[in-house]
Amino acid sequence: MSSESKVVDLISQVDAALEKAHLQSLDISFNELMGMKIEKELVIDPDYQRLFQWSEGAQSRFIESLLLGMPVPPIYVIEIEEGKYSLIDGLQRISSYLHFRGALEAKHKGISLGDELTLSDCDIVSALNGKKFKDLGTTLQIRLKRAFIRVEVVKKASDVRFKYHMFKRLNTGGEKLTDQQIRNCTIRMLDPQFNDYIASLSADPSFASCVGIITDDQKDGWFDRELVLRFFAFKNQLGKFRHDVRDFLTDYMEAVSEPDPLKRLNFDYQNEKADFEKTFQLFAKTLGEKAFGFPNKNRDAITKGFSAMHFEALTLGIQKHLKSIDLSNQAEVSALATKLADLKLNPEFVKLTSGGGKNSPGLLKARIKFVEDFL
Repeated sequence: MSSESKVVDLISQVDAALEKAHLQSLDISFNELMGMKIEKELVIDPDYQRLFQWSEGAQSRFIESLLLGMPVPPIYVIEIEEGKYSLIDGLQRISSYLHFRGALEAKHKGISLGDELTLSDCDIVSALNGKKFKDLGTTLQIRLKRAFIRVEVVKKASDVRFKYHMFKRLNTGGEKLTDQQIRNCTIRMLDPQFNDYIASLSADPSFASCVGIITDDQKDGWFDRELVLRFFAFKNQLGKFRHDVRDFLTDYMEAVSEPDPLKRLNFDYQNEKADFEKTFQLFAKTLGEKAFGFPNKNRDAITKGFSAMHFEALTLGIQKHLKSIDLSNQAEVSALATKLADLKLNPEFVKLTSGGGKNSPGLLKARIKFVEDFL
């Protein structure tokens, strides 16, 4: 094929992809957006809403920008049905306006409907500090209500994969999201079932008791959900793990959430849930909050810390023996608790699970194999 033919073919492929996209740009006032939110014409998914993290100062400076007529980046929505949209990008900006107007509910930040933001840290017009919406006066109130923002709409008719890949590339509001938060916001556009399944299992009492030692920041970043995803991804597709854990987890979640049933990676939701629940019941009954802790400095006791290497090695290494373990047999549970404690303090296992550079596929498989053999 000649160079010119290759270019023509490339243009054809780009044009074919464009045909799957149906986009519309709208200029909408913030007051109208608030009305759409109240009337449920603009939907903000509850999980996504938890990602609202701007400080009161950042919120205030955004309100100041609107009052000064400064340009603000567009927001992005997906059309769910005629005249009804789901927000994907722009949460920080819309939530800041809603908070100033007393129309925001964000329980994770202690904000209830009726709570109004008091402006602070405005660094251009310092006289705005200490003011609520009612204190602005009619002229500035109207100016704020009529402040417009560009709304980019991905129409309902657009190809679902185009929607997914488009939003996968967005820089969401300038706010740094964790990998799992990004997966939650984007992969649910392919198919929300697996995403919701992971969220549900992250609340399992036995699982929560074993990983409860993770930090509050990790919990806010949904690291607990990522651990659920890690369990299933490594359990079912360990052979496909090459190097980058982040990409491996995303690829697995995409494969299970593939909208085309003929291309979707098979996932037995019922049986996988049973394995998950028994696995973490086992660790809750044996080591509890020390299940994924690591040895202390003297190597003679287990701490209450959390090690991802211990989590992966133990939860995956136990799978070979899971069906033969009777959790209703207290003697068996006690013996297993002793065996697991010995395992975690074993010098060879300590060597496999400590120090840097231990995230390679070969070492992960070695840790899992060690657990299988030791038990």
